[in-house]
Amino acid sequence: MSAPPSFPTLAGQGWSVHKKPTFSTIVASHVSGREVRDALYLNPIWNFELTFDGLDGTGGANGALGPQSLQALMGLFLQTQGQFGTFLFVDPTDNFALNQTVGTGDGATTAFTLTRTLGGFTEPVGWATSVLAVSVGGAALTTGWSIATPNSLTFATAPAAGAAVVASFAYAFLCRFDGDDLDFEQFMSNLWRAESVKFRSLRAQ
Repeated sequence: MSAPPSFPTLAGQGWSVHKKPTFSTIVASHVSGREVRDALYLNPIWNFELTFDGLDGTGGANGALGPQSLQALMGLFLQTQGQFGTFLFVDPTDNFALNQTVGTGDGATTAFTLTRTLGGFTEPVGWATSVLAVSVGGAALTTGWSIATPNSLTFATAPAAGAAVVASFAYAFLCRFDGDDLDFEQFMSNLWRAESVKFRSLRAQ
C-alpha cells in the first residue's frame, strides 16, 4: 500500500484551529430515569477544521506565504476528488510518540499495531511515517524489524513471551475531506483565502 498524499504545511494558516474527538453512543432511557448506554466506537473519529488567511496564487510574489500555496491546497483537494480520496495530515501538536509501549511479546506474534497514549487514553495511530527506535525487553534493536503500512511494527522473529515492545516513532492522521466542495475566496490580486477547511480521520484498519 503506497502512502497517500500529504496535507501541505502553509505559512498562511490562521487561527483558530479546531480539533474534535467524536464518539458514537446509543442511549436508551427508561421511564424511571435510568439509562442503558452502548458505545459503538472503541476509538474516536477526529474532526479538524483549519483556516487559511492568505494563500499565494503566483510563483512567489507574496513571499511570506510561500509560492503557489493556493495551488498546493487546491491541488490536494482535486487530487483526492473531494471526500473520495485520502491524505495524511501531520498535526503539529500530535505527531510523535516517545518510548511508547505498543505490546507485549507472546513468543508467536510478529506484528504489533503502533499506538500512542494521550492523557491516559491509548489508540492506534493512523499512519506511521517513520520509526526512530525499537526495543524488546529493554534491549535496543537496530535490525530485525520493519514498518508495515499503515501502522504496524513487524519483527522477523517473534518477541519472547512477556517482553515489552517499545518504540519511538512519528505518525500522521489518515484523513478525508468532509465534503465534495471547498470554497476559495480571492480578496486581492493573487491573494486568496479559505475560511473553513474541514476534514476527518479514518480508521487505518
